[in-house]
Amino acid sequence: MTMMNRDHSPRIRTLIAEDEPLAAESLAEWVGQLPQLELVAVCNDGASALAQIRALQPGLVLMDIQMPGMTGLQVLRALAQQPNTSGPAVIFTTAYDEHALTAFELHAVDYLLKPFSHDRFVEAVEHALQVLERLDGAATNPTLNPALEALEHPPEAPLTRILVRDQGKIFPLHVDAIEYLRSDAKYTAIASRGRQFLVRLPISSFEQRLDPQRFLKLQRSCIVNLDCVEAMTPDESSQLVVQMRDGTRFTASREVSKKLREQSI
Repeated sequence: MTMMNRDHSPRIRTLIAEDEPLAAESLAEWVGQLPQLELVAVCNDGASALAQIRALQPGLVLMDIQMPGMTGLQVLRALAQQPNTSGPAVIFTTAYDEHALTAFELHAVDYLLKPFSHDRFVEAVEHALQVLERLDGAATNPTLNPALEALEHPPEAPLTRILVRDQGKIFPLHVDAIEYLRSDAKYTAIASRGRQFLVRLPISSFEQRLDPQRFLKLQRSCIVNLDCVEAMTPDESSQLVVQMRDGTRFTASREVSKKLREQSI
């Protein structure tokens, strides 16, 4: 996998927080192979990682979750609670898949489940660099936290993938493969290629981060991928019934139905 060319961009200061010596060594080697990154520290516990992040202010942190002293999640929470400070983009590297959804809720840029390949590592770093590049002006704003801004300012950071669970495994689902999303109590059901995945986040968490040119909110509890819509037909109340390619049907709200009719040629 080839990283995008950033020959004229400053190197991103990178910190590794990993308590397994072999894993830390491998990560350091991979970081050293990327000209876009500069390794500034390797920490083997959560407390030292938090202290070094505050002292060195790296742009990117590769962090394990289960570490002595503090977990990676606790470190990220502590960073998020600091007022008037900028924070790094965080990629979690862990052998525990049960923390993936929590990491997503804490706005981690990516989540690498051990053992992961070099290509997957490079993909995650590239994603992080894209987030940092979009927020390149953050240095002039002392209150801006790049890791949080990626979600708090949706136009600057559209979703490219969502972490979903299936049969005890966590894997990234690319947004292009999503057919529709609908709310299910505190969860969101995501439909893709004949399968449905429950994500422990409200549908509102996704609404502002999906490409509005492709995804349409039909009603409070439903968002559809327009590329997967088979047809739209009015019902007796003049509301549009949207039929998906898999046969599922949703009724658009009156307001959305009106807008869709106005946009039709």
